[in-house]
Amino acid sequence: MAVWALGINHHTAPLDLRGRFAFALDQIAPTLTGLRQSLTSATRHPEVETAIISTCNRTEIYCAADAPALDHTLGWLAQSGGVTPDVLRQHSYLLESGSVARHAFRVASGLDSMVLGETQILGQMKNAVRAAEDAGALGTTLNQLFQRSFAVAKEVRSSTEIGEHSISMAAAAVRLAGQLFEDLSKIRILFVGAGEMIELASTHFAARNPQQITIANRTLERGEKLACRLGASVMRLADIPDHLHEYDAIISCTASSLPIIGLGAVERALKKRKHRPIFMVDLAVPRDIEPEIKDLRDVYLYTVDDLASVVKTAQASRQATVAQAEAIIDAGVLNFVQWMDQRSLGGVVPLIQQINAQADEWRALEIARARKLLAKGEDMDTVLEALSRGLTQKMMHGTMAALHQGDAEERAQTAATVSRLFLRARRSDR
Repeated sequence: MAVWALGINHHTAPLDLRGRFAFALDQIAPTLTGLRQSLTSATRHPEVETAIISTCNRTEIYCAADAPALDHTLGWLAQSGGVTPDVLRQHSYLLESGSVARHAFRVASGLDSMVLGETQILGQMKNAVRAAEDAGALGTTLNQLFQRSFAVAKEVRSSTEIGEHSISMAAAAVRLAGQLFEDLSKIRILFVGAGEMIELASTHFAARNPQQITIANRTLERGEKLACRLGASVMRLADIPDHLHEYDAIISCTASSLPIIGLGAVERALKKRKHRPIFMVDLAVPRDIEPEIKDLRDVYLYTVDDLASVVKTAQASRQATVAQAEAIIDAGVLNFVQWMDQRSLGGVVPLIQQINAQADEWRALEIARARKLLAKGEDMDTVLEALSRGLTQKMMHGTMAALHQGDAEERAQTAATVSRLFLRARRSDR
């Protein structure tokens, strides 16, 4: 069984390119179906296992089948994102075997995240695994890979201080806002979306007791649930342009495939605000806020990539903790590789057992015949000769018959196999 992975992340690809390959959770099942159909035609293996992890910082495809199909997987993903395979290859990573396990374990443990040691990615991986299971795309191999990833991540977090004192994306946004506004308790904040990232960000900002918090979401019901916890008001997405000027800070993170806040709406809002500054954070991939807005005076727009320098602060001092985590991951990778090796022998072991059983049966028959001859008073040398000849004939009968069966090509292939198995062994005994 072959295991391989293809991915792009914040280390290898710019934000706009990552946005081309972002899959919402409800898109995973149909996407996996199309991927499996494509890989099945490439590998000619009907049981290709697949899973897709898609977050704001990464999109990764994990696969398992009888034979690897890395180039085909890359071609499929490139087509889905509307780029050439060469462009995608420049910004992606292709992994096989143990390297796949190492990468998955590091991702689950928060070692490959923009925020070192963050826990959000583990939940996102678990959601991706559930989506693959629901789509019928997850088999024994990938299930083992991910379950071991979760176990390694748990050990890393319980045995090290990898998550201690880390600066989250939400905390970084609060820091940046504090640099622009002297007193965060006097600002009005609009949160666009009501997902996990907005929940984290709104909780951090709420701790500063801003003057007003509003939640704008596609479905008011979900927005109202978050607003109730924060003591906030709610708004429909369609009403954002009319009320944008009322807010000093806008934090957005939705699953929309197109920008929600456009250049024109922000320009009109600035005029109504008489050019009082607006702080904006776009945590979405693809973007929720048109990138051209960053060029406007009095607008301070940050993306997930812009926050990278902030969240990396103080990470260098935790390299000893990272080394401890890597040691745990090394042990996990070794165990997974050993499991894969043992599983690859799964189809051979029964055959070995059958061959041994057959040899034992022949040996028992010839020994019984030899004992009868000895009981009749036959000469010892004659009995040994008969014993050895009988065993040899039984062992070689099938081989000799196969050498005379089939057409010329089949006989030639059989002859090559017999020569490799028997004559090489004879030469090595000399």
